[in-house]
Amino acid sequence: MSGSNLTILIIDESPERALLIEAALQEAGHRHIRIVSILNGLVRQIEDIAPDVIIMDLGNPNRDFLEHMFRLSKAIQKPVAMFVDQSSEQAMLDAIEAGVSAYVVDGLKRERIKAILDLAIMRFRAFEKLRQERDDALQALDERKIIDRAKGIIMRQRKLDEAEAYELLRKAAMTQGRRIGQIADAIVQSDSILQEKPS
Repeated sequence: MSGSNLTILIIDESPERALLIEAALQEAGHRHIRIVSILNGLVRQIEDIAPDVIIMDLGNPNRDFLEHMFRLSKAIQKPVAMFVDQSSEQAMLDAIEAGVSAYVVDGLKRERIKAILDLAIMRFRAFEKLRQERDDALQALDERKIIDRAKGIIMRQRKLDEAEAYELLRKAAMTQGRRIGQIADAIVQSDSILQEKPS
């Protein structure tokens, strides 16, 4: 995602407000801008446009509509800047929980739009980095557990100590050009099948 190459989707039921946002973005050098004013089939429209970033100007939405837009924001996993005329503390917390990158109350001013867009992108990237680090850590932990189980199986079946069992896993991974975790998973799956009692 960089500068004027961004595809920006503006979601706003008010064409006048959408044009205000579009003009501010064009002044900032953005050229790939799409506007959606009819919210029926919104998910499909977002999929078809495939934007890099989304600006939602919701005006003064009721609670159900706001919650719907939060769910949508969580599902699409794109930078989202959301403008509302007024809000509650709970709605702000819900916006953060939904991953809304910038939740702006009574802030739809032309001169602020570019800065808010940039903020939404930076926050989204930071959030994605944290989420990726979390996912990598969880995957590493799961893989570590599988490797430990595989070592236990090898130690039991081959009468080896832990270091020898790990070395056997490591050599098998190198020979087959796979990760140790993949070899370990195959051993655990195989052992599970062999342990099953015939029905």
